Amino acid sequence: MTKINCLDYSIYFGLESYSKLNDYLIANQTNISKVFILTDNNTNEYCLPILMANSVLSEVEIIEIEEGEINKNIETCVLLWDTLSELGADRNSLMINLGGGVITDMGGFVASTFKRGIRYINIPTTLLSQVDASVGGKTGIDLGHLKNQVGVFSYPEMILIDTQFLQTLEQRQLKSGLAEMLKHGLIQDKTHWETLNYAYKDLDYDQLENLIYDSVSIKKNVVESDPKEKGLRKILNFGHTIGHGIESSLLNTENQLLHGESIAIGMICEAYIAFKTTNLPEKEMKEIKSSLLAVFPKVDSSIFNLDSILNYMEHDKKNIEGEFKFSLLSKIGECEFNCPATMELIKESFEFYNL
Repeated sequence: MTKINCLDYSIYFGLESYSKLNDYLIANQTNISKVFILTDNNTNEYCLPILMANSVLSEVEIIEIEEGEINKNIETCVLLWDTLSELGADRNSLMINLGGGVITDMGGFVASTFKRGIRYINIPTTLLSQVDASVGGKTGIDLGHLKNQVGVFSYPEMILIDTQFLQTLEQRQLKSGLAEMLKHGLIQDKTHWETLNYAYKDLDYDQLENLIYDSVSIKKNVVESDPKEKGLRKILNFGHTIGHGIESSLLNTENQLLHGESIAIGMICEAYIAFKTTNLPEKEMKEIKSSLLAVFPKVDSSIFNLDSILNYMEHDKKNIEGEFKFSLLSKIGECEFNCPATMELIKESFEFYNL
């Protein structure tokens, strides 16, 4: 069985991962009082039957919420805490988060705070959540349009990654996850970047499982060296300072972008800033732009409100004493953190994207 050990938990891959879930449930049947499965309307329909067919789960409480980033907020958390309380959850309960990044982020946060913490397991069902959101112990919710402003570091009992869930996704959702995989290559592993650039058009699900494993391994190595994001872990935010600003500014508009689409734009812009400040070679800056635009076609820049984007960027958690701090490449496969950049340079980076 393929697995990765990360901090205090293990990440299992493939259909055989369900045997580890079943072993855990059987071994803990006397000290798990109740099992809750958190889903959204999509995973309840398409993914829950797969989980139930491959596990020993039987007497469970299903809690379903509406899908989408718009629901990743404190109001939904209150609803979930109330529901857990009404259904008799106690400190010996187990929550299984079955869904994408919204479900694993918020489900982990709800579990970690309900009665000061109940156990939880993440079963991510999107490519984005399999390679990023469910790995590393970050849980949290948005504050208005501000991404991931409230949360805690908390570790699941285990994570199960099953690529058959990805067959339920639209192509746009798959590409959104690919952005984070490409980022992993850019910050830590040039070979991973090159492999994804070569293979992305003809990915099959068997090949994808190997590439997901490689991406998770990259993130795991970074996370283990800096669990609470005091230093090196900040490199995982390459593309996210600008990308989150874009994503937040367009949330709930007709031009709303998926997370990976926003991060792809952010990586192009921040590659330009890196060229200007951390000596990213011009050839590599252009390679990053052309490669990302091949996957994520250029967005009409008229949808960008730069003042709004900059306003959201001011709330970025990496900022220090009101100064923008970026994670920037020095070359493909190497990244620095706590890098300053001027407002003028940020504006120039959007001009570079639009060229």
